[in-house]
Amino acid sequence: MARFYGSGAAAVFAPLESLSRSELVARRLTDAIALGLLPDAEQLPGEADLAGIFGVSTTTIREALSSLRLRGLIDTRRGRGGGSFVRAQGTISTEIVRDRLDELSLADLRDLGDHYSAIAGTAARLAAERATPEDVDRLTGVCDALEHAEGAGARRRADAQFHIEVAATAQSTRLYRAEVSLQAEVGTLLWLAFGDDESHRLTVQSCREVVAAIDRGDSEAARAAAEERVADSTARLIDLRLVP
Repeated sequence: MARFYGSGAAAVFAPLESLSRSELVARRLTDAIALGLLPDAEQLPGEADLAGIFGVSTTTIREALSSLRLRGLIDTRRGRGGGSFVRAQGTISTEIVRDRLDELSLADLRDLGDHYSAIAGTAARLAAERATPEDVDRLTGVCDALEHAEGAGARRRADAQFHIEVAATAQSTRLYRAEVSLQAEVGTLLWLAFGDDESHRLTVQSCREVVAAIDRGDSEAARAAAEERVADSTARLIDLRLVP
């Protein structure tokens, strides 16, 4: 089809996601559990409330919760004080993320990396042009927190916070919202890439390079450093995807 409209229309005619609405809701909740945004023993909102939050029917919510129960991610208790409660375990989270990564093709990962790079690079460039000394101090503090974070989960959350703080420093509401949304999407995937100490050391180093460029007001260096961070993360995900 795209050949009739030129190469620029290729993205328009790319296949749609084949997931049902219940699967999309289940994925959103699964990602939140894996990232620790929904901690162990946390009670989820009721079915009617979840339906309102996600803009779907209660039947869709029941299907999504049933999927989470089958995967051992929630317990549902009946009666007074009942409801659905999170069962977060490290081993389960790792399996979830690996399954999620295996669902994506190499083309999907490259496309995600392109989007990630565009948002992060633009945010860093604008941050270098607009940052105050207080902004630089805050970003330095986030880098310090990342350096001292222990464990893949804590490191991933600290890295996500760094990207979000750079977007906030850019003073663009749309960029900030895009970065938050992107971190929610890519966060569980990058969980797998933050385990070893050497990759963590390089991540901290690249974080400080971005902040140094922002502090100098060097917008192009900040953009390049941020894009390099994303390229490294994307390459790690592709390498992991290639491992059976």
